[in-house]
Amino acid sequence: MKWILIRHGQTQGNMEHRYIGCRTDESLCEQGASALQARKYPPVKKVYASPMKRCLETAAILYPDVPVEIIENFRECDFGDWENKNYTELNGNTDYQAWIESGGELPFPNGESRVQFAARCVAAFEGIREQVDDCAIIAHGGTLMAIMERFACPAGSYFDFQVKNGCGFVLNRDGSYEYIQKP
Repeated sequence: MKWILIRHGQTQGNMEHRYIGCRTDESLCEQGASALQARKYPPVKKVYASPMKRCLETAAILYPDVPVEIIENFRECDFGDWENKNYTELNGNTDYQAWIESGGELPFPNGESRVQFAARCVAAFEGIREQVDDCAIIAHGGTLMAIMERFACPAGSYFDFQVKNGCGFVLNRDGSYEYIQKP
């Protein structure tokens, strides 16, 4: 059994380095859709996806003939007050500076903490991980990072598993993995 974990294709917000979480239901940008169409991904029997447009659009491009099941708890983190903002807009904000200094451990103001978010994503994965062989999860960078932090072998920290849009991992039952290289 293996899982193909893929971060959704690029959006305009990603291009602008914005915190695009579960409150902004953004579509893929033209460049993001084109980059996905230019690649081949491992075949799968089923796709599990975040309910966000960018993930469902990615699933439709990569696996047009494969059934998709929406998993609500694979949605991106709730970035709270920082939703749809970027570093430039947050620079000088004392809460933002404290969050950076915490290594991303403090909760987002009026949003989720990384611990809450990761627990939600891991629980969702545990609920489906034995259901079907050779499946894909099309979700968000943070969702993949949470799953990989918990299940990858060799182990790594949450931030060790950052990937670009359209990239991800092949995660085997024993926790071994390989990267799906960038488009």
